[in-house]
Amino acid sequence: MAVTLEKMRADIAEMIGEEPEAIGLEDNLMDLGLDSMRLMNLILMWQEAGVDLEFGEFAEHFTLGAWWDAVQKRQASK
Repeated sequence: MAVTLEKMRADIAEMIGEEPEAIGLEDNLMDLGLDSMRLMNLILMWQEAGVDLEFGEFAEHFTLGAWWDAVQKRQASK
């Protein structure tokens, strides 16, 4: 199962108690309430969906846009 931008946005929104539409591609997700423990849970969820991800890729840039770029690269390399 592929991870989509919409799924990532919805998963993040659920994790921080926001509506998916409230999360923009360039919003700082830390400012919206996402912390490193929640990030780990998201990464594990997306790994279970079949995408091989590393925490370091996500910890560098805390935006949905940057994370989506990382996921697309991983999914394309399969």
